Amino acid sequence: MASIRELHEQLVKKERSAVEITQQALDRIQALEPKLHSFLTVTTEKALEQARAVDAKIAAGEEIGILAGIPIGVKDNMCTKGIRTTCASKILENFIPPYESTVTQKLNQAGAVTVGKTNLDEFAMGSSTENSAYQTTANPWDVSRVPGGSSGGSAAAVAAQECVVSLGSDTGGSIRQPASFCGVVGMKPTYGLVSRYGLVAYASSLDQIGPFGRSVEDAAILLNAIAGYDPQDSTSLKVEIPDYTANLTPDLKGKKLKVGVIKETFGEGLDPEVEASVNQAIAQLEALGAEIHYISCPRFRYGVPSYYIIAPSEASANLARYDGVKYGIRSQDADNLLSMYTRTRAMGFGTEVKRRIMIGTYALSAGYYDAYYLKAQKVRTLIKEDFENAFAQVDVLVTPTAPTTAFQAGEKITDPLSMYLNDLMTIPVNLAGLPGISLPCGFDSQGLPIGLQLIGKVLGEDQLFQVAYAYEQSTNWHLQTANID
Repeated sequence: MASIRELHEQLVKKERSAVEITQQALDRIQALEPKLHSFLTVTTEKALEQARAVDAKIAAGEEIGILAGIPIGVKDNMCTKGIRTTCASKILENFIPPYESTVTQKLNQAGAVTVGKTNLDEFAMGSSTENSAYQTTANPWDVSRVPGGSSGGSAAAVAAQECVVSLGSDTGGSIRQPASFCGVVGMKPTYGLVSRYGLVAYASSLDQIGPFGRSVEDAAILLNAIAGYDPQDSTSLKVEIPDYTANLTPDLKGKKLKVGVIKETFGEGLDPEVEASVNQAIAQLEALGAEIHYISCPRFRYGVPSYYIIAPSEASANLARYDGVKYGIRSQDADNLLSMYTRTRAMGFGTEVKRRIMIGTYALSAGYYDAYYLKAQKVRTLIKEDFENAFAQVDVLVTPTAPTTAFQAGEKITDPLSMYLNDLMTIPVNLAGLPGISLPCGFDSQGLPIGLQLIGKVLGEDQLFQVAYAYEQSTNWHLQTANID
């Protein structure tokens, strides 16, 4: 599967048709899904219909946008009108939205071809895509391992070239961590840059939609299409959106770029091979012309405990709507309203979702609100202050994306605390509302991808893409492909 720009040129020159490109993606999905399980729904007819519309435009001599005819996967927690949207939960097993999310509407307007809805941890709660009610997605680099989560289906689909790019959502690392595990590029934008309208809520103050791609440029092109103000989202930022591809150059010399390495992200708990690869990447950034500084963010390590109070608390409130009344499944053997509520939720939600609802409800209860939720919000403020102090000294921050490479399926499913620590490096970025990008920076001795995380200032996506692109073009990590055929 070629890049977006290459495919666009092939379409414009009439070397290939959009139907041919789409059919190639659909054939690959059909061939790989029995062992990969990236997609919950494959939208074959809709995809071919969208592709035919693009071909008709080209035949009529009309100009097409750069995303026209490009096969895209969409995480199954974004509403798609007339297409099943399950959030990988039994409680929404047969839910078909009557409206389109803002991001998918923008993709439709751009002429993109949606080939399907990708698998995830139920309601985006998890770090391995093992919490899906329907199937466990495999990592294309080693099908015995997890692809990360919660956007594991979106990351695996891009890594396996079942689609060119895909959309994921990131609440505490759910784009960047699977991007790291699957050896692709994943961007979590500034909170509010991309509309959340039509994204099924997990934790509303943390959720953000973002792109996956096999290259920095592909991710930048996709973000160009979905970013922007949306009056239907009260947290949407009313800012001008630059062309994120305009300043992509393979050189950082002359930019006087200061890169800060967060000292607290190295040391205990970090896999030695991950540490070695990230250190090599930092040396490469210096060779490209960046000035390296070692920065302390002392409250960085408190991100995980504060997140696992704040996010479940918001989830407890957001998921209260799934009670069997308006949509989703309903328990049929209840003899009163309360029984219908409790039985519906008991049969509809999985173990991890129930765990987080209970944690959140407890943290918000009258006797514990101040001790837990309020204190976690104060810690969140301190973490944000640490980032502000760091950005007073440097332009971009660097960390490993995840402490380890992809682990074996089933290895951590019975150990929630161990699973939660996978998001150690990514969670503070969401708490502060900052943009972050993960890109490949090497492989471990078992041939598994390692991710480098770059963190930017608020609305610093343009600079993040510049730095990521310069690093990417100076290495060949992004050219490696998973051998899953």
